[in-house]
Amino acid sequence: MKLVLATDGAVADGGGPEIFASLQGEGPSVGTPVAFMRLSRCNLACTWCDTAYTWRFDESRPHRDGIAFERKANQAALEVADVAARILALGQKRLVITGGEPLLQGAALADLMALIPDMEIEIETNGTTKAPSHVDIRVDQYNVSPKLAHSGNEGSQALIPERLDFYACDPRAYFKFVIAKPEDVKEVLELQRRYMFKPGHVFLMPEGTDSETLRAREEWLSPLCLQHGFRMSDRLHIHLYGDERGT
Repeated sequence: MKLVLATDGAVADGGGPEIFASLQGEGPSVGTPVAFMRLSRCNLACTWCDTAYTWRFDESRPHRDGIAFERKANQAALEVADVAARILALGQKRLVITGGEPLLQGAALADLMALIPDMEIEIETNGTTKAPSHVDIRVDQYNVSPKLAHSGNEGSQALIPERLDFYACDPRAYFKFVIAKPEDVKEVLELQRRYMFKPGHVFLMPEGTDSETLRAREEWLSPLCLQHGFRMSDRLHIHLYGDERGT
């Protein structure tokens, strides 16, 4: 079985599968040395997505940058055994599986996890789907990022009650909301009231792909976190490496 991965650059320019070692830049594991694997494909289309090369292969799915990516140049299909070997070669104890939406490839992920039995597993998901049992049993942490109205997705597609109920009841799940303006926090409060997310498991993270924008938004976001009891997530990798693939 194969996994379809994003690439760390256009294939024609020597790009390969986006499997790399770095520091986790967001959420409860921020600063932790990890291996990253970024999978291609997504069932949502966030207008501000900073990894649109994983899903925007035509102009029918809107994005603020207006750039469509050539599929063959930005996808790499690898045998699961090859993926496992590349991950293990990085020498890290923890694997972060991100996307796109990685749980769209649940069957192949189950095969992968059988080949890396000693690694801790952290999965980043938009919360619209759930892992098959052979994947779920191996997961140490879910970073669930439900998409608010400013993402441009229809609420019926992005906020599925059955799925949010499922993650809200899972002690492994943390919720990370992308915030572009103060008014977005009202939506988070409504979701908090409805789904009763666990205290300390909700992060607010400023939207932005450069340090200047992140810092400016954190100035008004930090007091809102303090007021409502939410945790704030920075984007450490942006400050360290910029908005670059493979970081």
